[in-house]
Amino acid sequence: MSETSAPRTDNVPAVTVSELAGAVKRTLELAFSRVRVRGEITELKTYPSGHTYLALKDQGAKIRAIIWKGSAARIGLRPENGTEVIATGKITAYSERSEYQLIIERLDYAGEGALLARIEKLRVALAAEGLFDTTRKRALPMLPRVIGVVSSPQGAVIQDIKTTIARRFPSTIILWPVAVQGEAAAEQIAAAISAFSNLPPEGDIPRPDVVIVARGGGSLEDLMAFNDEAVVRAVAASTIPLVSAVGHETDTTLIDFAADLRAATPTAAAEIVAPDRLTLAADLTQSGARLSGALTRVIHERRLQLDRAGTRLPDLPTLLGAARQRLDDRSNRLEMALPYFTIAKRRSLENLAARLPDAAGMLARKSHMLELVAQRLPILLSTRMRETRIRLESAGARLEALSYNAVLARGFALVTNPKGAAISTLAAATRESDLDVHFSDGTLPVQRKGTSPRQEALDL
Repeated sequence: MSETSAPRTDNVPAVTVSELAGAVKRTLELAFSRVRVRGEITELKTYPSGHTYLALKDQGAKIRAIIWKGSAARIGLRPENGTEVIATGKITAYSERSEYQLIIERLDYAGEGALLARIEKLRVALAAEGLFDTTRKRALPMLPRVIGVVSSPQGAVIQDIKTTIARRFPSTIILWPVAVQGEAAAEQIAAAISAFSNLPPEGDIPRPDVVIVARGGGSLEDLMAFNDEAVVRAVAASTIPLVSAVGHETDTTLIDFAADLRAATPTAAAEIVAPDRLTLAADLTQSGARLSGALTRVIHERRLQLDRAGTRLPDLPTLLGAARQRLDDRSNRLEMALPYFTIAKRRSLENLAARLPDAAGMLARKSHMLELVAQRLPILLSTRMRETRIRLESAGARLEALSYNAVLARGFALVTNPKGAAISTLAAATRESDLDVHFSDGTLPVQRKGTSPRQEALDL
């Protein structure tokens, strides 16, 4: 008998791969219909379809996981790589790859330790950017006309704020309703804070003078929306002074560091932004009384100073009488001074006239002296002219003796160029084309010919 016809040795029926994969999937889904798995998120990736694929790992193993698009809005928190979480869901299998995976329906942080570590890491990063600097803090308005509140429209928080403000100092309250926990809470809170900041001053909706971000107490997971980075940045970027009032007195969130002021509770926030009108009225009455007393004291002190100054002033009627008497005296003296002045000046003029010389005698003497000078003047002029003529003739004779004309008369000649400059050497004569030869009885113009210096000399 051949090997192909050997009888079967077992009775296990053969199944297809798909049948086996389906059986495994059903077994997993029945055995692990709902599980809670603790692990660290890794390989996180969200596809355009809206589905999120990730893996959960610990020190010894890793399991694939999926968050379907329909579950993303109610998953509980935003998944991030490196975050330790507790994932609630069911186990199923992906037959095409023979892999099992976790379909996640809810995510929770794995204990407060992981949450606090994540919050502290974000706090350090934001502090390094300067978002928590005290120099950024602004003073709250003393009497806000409009108060903005970012909180849930349900619950006791908004009612406590309204009641407290109405009791202390009634003001307009604008509530921007938001979710204060859950996946969408952080986005709504950040959007509400930014929306308040972007309101125009004269718009249809009054722009708040101060904003309160409020929430009641809760667990650390419940307050995580106020530790979200987007919310903290919106608080830091707010153009309106902002008060954080999240949780109870012992609760601290990251927006407390970025806000201009932190209140222990929402009621305390309302008491901070709305002053007590009774206290203000009492302070105003006290300030008015102090101001009135101060004014009374100032007036009294000024009156005393005026009285003391008045005692040091002289008697005005006495001063006026003395001044009037001096005026009368000066007027009388002035009336008498002008005649006396005229008499004195006339006497001075008479004295000067007496000391003046005799003008007629002086004139006669001067006339006689002038006649004598007129008689001697012709004789003096004649004598002076004769002496001058003799000196002139003597100078002319000496000049004639020194003149070159006498030399020319003895047979010599004077050679000049056309400009009249004397030519005294042969070299100078050779440089001139025209020459003038002066004799005692006239001048002879000469033109030089030839090129040889000798010839030129002969031509001359």
